Parts: sequence; C-alpha cells; structure tokens
Amino acid sequence: MLSIGDLSRRTGVKVPTIRYYEQMGLIDAAERSQGNQRRYEKQDLERLAFIRHARDLGLDLPAIRELIALSQHPTEPCAHADRIAAEHLAAVRIKIDKLKKLEQELARILSHCDGGHSVEECYVIRALSDHGLCESEH
Repeated sequence: MLSIGDLSRRTGVKVPTIRYYEQMGLIDAAERSQGNQRRYEKQDLERLAFIRHARDLGLDLPAIRELIALSQHPTEPCAHADRIAAEHLAAVRIKIDKLKKLEQELARILSHCDGGHSVEECYVIRALSDHGLCESEH
C-alpha cells in the first residue's frame, strides 16, 4: 500500500491533482487506513502513471477518461483508441502550424528593429498597435 505522498513522489503528480483525479473518477477513491489516510495499491500507481503520460502528451481529461474505459476491455479492437490519438495528433499539427506562423511573424517584426530607436519609433510597438485593424480604420 502507498500513501498519497508516495504516489505523488513516484509519479510526479502533485497531491492536490491526485485528489482531483479521484473526484473526477479517473482513479478509484482510495481506501482509508485506521488513521484515515488514503492508501493506494499498485494498480492505482499504474493508472496515475498512465494519466500522467497522457497529460504530458496533451490529451484532455475526456479523452483520458475514454482511453481508461477502453483499457478495461483488453480484447476489444483498438480502433477507438487509434481515433482518439489521431484526432489529438491532428489538433497538435494545427497548433504547430499556428506556432510556426507566430514564429515567422515575430521574426519579421524583429527583423525591422535594431533596438536603437526610442519607444516612440519602435517597430515592435508600432507593429503590435497596427496589427488587426481593418483597412477602413487606418
């Protein structure tokens, strides 16, 4: 049996987060010792490690909940799990594209600035002030 502190240390998940996952039903409510301390078993440790890894990959709690439910049926086809992962991968790729555009825009803005001007003449400030205005507003 593991205490909540042991579980936290072994998985890197903070104690309040473990309690939250319990409340959300992602991990089973812990048994209590005679001193009313939460006591966890190896399967709780494994489940929490699963959740931690899924969160590290950026999966949201509903997707993790679905994957946990699927893991309870080991003989079922994995098409549903594949779909969840594929949808998440597509979302990640969209974010990457947005970040690349952000990188290009910041590089463009900085390429016009050498830091030698006053704030009043600063290209960074002007670019941020002008960005997003409709042509009719200029």
